[in-house]
Amino acid sequence: MISKWLYHIKLSLIVTLTVIFLKGCYTFSSQETYSSKVNSLTSECRNIKHELGESCIPIIPQRIIVTDQESLEILVALGLKPIAATTANRVGNKAPILKEKIDNIIDLGKESQPNLEKIVKLRPDLIVGYSLSSQNYQLFSQIAPTVSIEYKENDWKETLLQFGKLINKAQEAKKLLEKYHQRIESLSLNFAQKLGNTEISVMRFYTTLQFTQFLNELSFPVSILEELKLSIPLAQRQISSNANVSYNNVSLESINLLESDAMFIALDPGSEENFQKYQNSPLWQTLNVVKNNRVYTVNSGYWIFGNILSANAILDDLVKYLLDSL
Repeated sequence: MISKWLYHIKLSLIVTLTVIFLKGCYTFSSQETYSSKVNSLTSECRNIKHELGESCIPIIPQRIIVTDQESLEILVALGLKPIAATTANRVGNKAPILKEKIDNIIDLGKESQPNLEKIVKLRPDLIVGYSLSSQNYQLFSQIAPTVSIEYKENDWKETLLQFGKLINKAQEAKKLLEKYHQRIESLSLNFAQKLGNTEISVMRFYTTLQFTQFLNELSFPVSILEELKLSIPLAQRQISSNANVSYNNVSLESINLLESDAMFIALDPGSEENFQKYQNSPLWQTLNVVKNNRVYTVNSGYWIFGNILSANAILDDLVKYLLDSL
């Protein structure tokens, strides 16, 4: 606890001293072109209320920094490229679905410990991220207007619309959702015709933890399944009905809870050994979904948390494994 307190004190001093130094001594020779272009845009701002307070942000932000991979995904989906972003601590890396769209974005380090000196030198006009801690919010707000967006796994559409309003891309956000809903409507018919009532288990294997989980209705991927009129097994729904988290732990002794028509397993980086322990268990081999070869491993980077691009990537996987394989 003391070391964490000292860490935040150190970060605060770094930010404060760096801001003072840059304001007093920085020649801005590399920033003159930038300043002449955006001064007229940043001279006016609009107040945005968010979960940690209220911030006055530029009418049209030009130099946006994001503090997490989900925010990065949304900005890219809306046709923007932030000047810098953090990388995932361990899971949630969006590179597989963003690919070349994030080339040349400056790396600020891990989400849990962004490089504040680098952020100051980049002179952002907006810093945005999911559910920022109050400490980080105070630090970032010394550098630029900062907005913290509340994130709920099964309410990702509202988050997309919030981002759209924040960066003057409201219409683009609505169009992305309209296109997504059209795809859901079309796929729902295909799934109903070809699969009927199908129950699907969605699991996650961790790198360090020895247990695994099934995801429930409060999770990001299961909310997408439900839009397609697909469902997790009844036994899982009964257990998770009183839960206020998006997952339930599963031991080998309760492996019967995973019985389903198909199973998608999201593997965190380095979790293959943990998954192998389950696969080698005789109990695992008793599952009909295993006997029928209906178990599919997928990337946890977009299956566990995400937004519109991750949702479409999940739909791609569902089509690949459940429809195209028939």
